[in-house]
Amino acid sequence: MKNKIILFASFILVSAGILGCDKFLPSTGKKRVEVRSMQAVEIQPKGPIVAKVNNISVGLDDLNEEIELYNANVPAERPEQKITTRDQKINYLKNEVVRRALLYQDALDKGLDRTDEVRQIMEKNKRDLMVLQNIKNITKGITVSSKDVEDYYNTYKEQLKEPEERQILEIVVNSEQEARDILIQLLQGADFATLARNSSKAASGKEGGNLGFIQKGKKSAQFDAAAFSDSLEIGKISSIFKTPDGYSIVKLEAKRGGKQKPLSEMWDDINRGLVFLKQQQALEELIGKLSRDANIEIIDGEIK
Repeated sequence: MKNKIILFASFILVSAGILGCDKFLPSTGKKRVEVRSMQAVEIQPKGPIVAKVNNISVGLDDLNEEIELYNANVPAERPEQKITTRDQKINYLKNEVVRRALLYQDALDKGLDRTDEVRQIMEKNKRDLMVLQNIKNITKGITVSSKDVEDYYNTYKEQLKEPEERQILEIVVNSEQEARDILIQLLQGADFATLARNSSKAASGKEGGNLGFIQKGKKSAQFDAAAFSDSLEIGKISSIFKTPDGYSIVKLEAKRGGKQKPLSEMWDDINRGLVFLKQQQALEELIGKLSRDANIEIIDGEIK
C-alpha cells in the first residue's frame, strides 16, 4: 500500500497532464466529466499519448517511468511481481494509472486541492523537489580526469585488493602445557582434526577445528597475527599463541581471494566514486557560502 501511495504521488506530480483533449474515454466511450477546479497545474505528458482520462493525458514515457519506479520497489525475492510484458503494462495502465487519474479528478471536483492540509503537503513536496532539482543542476557536468582515476588506483592499490580468505583449523586449550603436548603430537604426524575433536574447548572442536573460510577481523588480533601470517604456508601449523579464549594452534588448509584487480576492471567504480566525492565537495562549498550569508538560528531548547 505504501508503495502505491508513493507511485500515486509521483503520477500526480510528474505524469498527469491537464489538457483539453478527446471528449471520450478510449476504452468505454463515456462522455467526459469536466473538472471544475481551476487550481490544477497544466503538466504536459511525455511521449506518445497512451491514455486519456477526461482532460488528463498520459504519455508513454510517463507510464514507463512509473513502471520503472514500481519495479524498483518490488522485493528481490519476488521478481515475478515485476511488470515486464506489454500486456502487464496495459493492465497496469488500466487498473492503476487510469483509476488514480479518476480519483484525482474527483478530488479536484471536491475542492481538496484548496484545503490547508493539501496545500501544506504540496508546498513541502514543491520545496523538496526544488532542492533535488537544484542539486541535480549543481552536480551535472562534474567529471574527473583519467589521471585522477589512475592516481587513485595507484595510491590505494593495496586496499583495493579482493579480501583474502583462509580456511583455518584451530585447537584451543586452557593451558600452555596442554598446547605444548598437542603441538608435539602434531609435529609427530598426528591428525589435526582428530586432536581438535578430542582436545579443543572451542565450539569448532566438534567440526574438527574447521572454521571454514574466514577473513581477517573475525576473531582476535592475536589470532589474525598467527592465522594470516605471510610465513604460514598451506598445510602447515602455527606455533602456540595466546588469545582471550586460551592457548591456540592453527593450521592453514587453503587460501582464496587476495588478488589485485587490474585498473581496467575497477575503472568505472573508481570513476563513479570520485565523481560522487567531487559532487559532494561542490555542494558543501555552496552550502558553506550560503550559510555564511544567511541568518540561521537553532532553537534546540524546543527539541525534546
